[in-house]
Amino acid sequence: MTDRKKLIDALMNNEVPERVPSAFWHHFVSFHDHYNGSDPKIYDTVLSGQKKYINELKPDLIKIMSDGFFGHPSVCSKVIKTVEDLKEVRSVGPDHPWITEQVNYVKDVCDNTENGAYKYYNIFSPLQYIRLRFEEYDEDFTKFVALFKESPDTMITAAENIAQDIKILVKNLFEKTGIDGIYYSVQSVQDSSFDHELHKKLVEPLDLEILDYINTFSDNAILHICGYGKYTNDLSWYADYPARVFNWAVYSENVSLAEGKKILKGKPVLGGFDNTPGTILYTGSEEELRKEIKRILDEAGTAGVALGADCTISSDISLERLELIRKIASEYKA
Repeated sequence: MTDRKKLIDALMNNEVPERVPSAFWHHFVSFHDHYNGSDPKIYDTVLSGQKKYINELKPDLIKIMSDGFFGHPSVCSKVIKTVEDLKEVRSVGPDHPWITEQVNYVKDVCDNTENGAYKYYNIFSPLQYIRLRFEEYDEDFTKFVALFKESPDTMITAAENIAQDIKILVKNLFEKTGIDGIYYSVQSVQDSSFDHELHKKLVEPLDLEILDYINTFSDNAILHICGYGKYTNDLSWYADYPARVFNWAVYSENVSLAEGKKILKGKPVLGGFDNTPGTILYTGSEEELRKEIKRILDEAGTAGVALGADCTISSDISLERLELIRKIASEYKA
């Protein structure tokens, strides 16, 4: 097998690799269980599933999923309904299981999987930890924006408190586990009143606080600009974020890899496939996959480009299919 670290080095350096790398990942438990890593059954399901996936597929780039740990403890301790509730969000400190168990989990994955590829761990921006809990677990899709509008200062203070713990987590991950980098997920506030000016004032400082801290340990962060369905982002807002590789929802944003690379000032990119069930990633024939990969790479080129999906893919996709995509990419000729 090709030296996968050299492939990703070429990607991050915006060079043409020996072959175009590919990287896909999926969840191991349902959405509600993303917040229940303290349950030993869920923890073990994620841990065993993650190790099995890595060891069997041997991805070009390993993204370790944070299933079970989406919910910061102070956001999960009760259902937040009001600004006053939001004021109770606090840092939990270095000894809380939310931090120590994540470190143990990542260490276990790194220590017990093959070691031929770079390993990344999934972490969200501070505001994302709040939004995801409200929407995925509470199933309230208006609360985050409503509370943010009602009291921006309170929302930012809550996120800053979470940021303290994210930085503790990042430090421990780099010092105690075998990870090589962080896959950092961000999203703009999904409301038209939060224009670029407000994004730069309220959201960007928190995004950069964590990203800059990550870069003190490793300067090869991957930025995931999270879009799906009606949730979209303006890629130009992220063009100066200090990440080495950028991944976004090509189909939700309606911005191809080639177009996005230009918007992001020529920086390396990862993606190209729609992750929605029923699309060519899942149902296309080998010839259809070959045509789609040729189309993507003919447009985007192969320098600083890796194939992947808009976000997580369905867990029932076969490893043979993902291997087929890797094989086709290796045979690509412009």
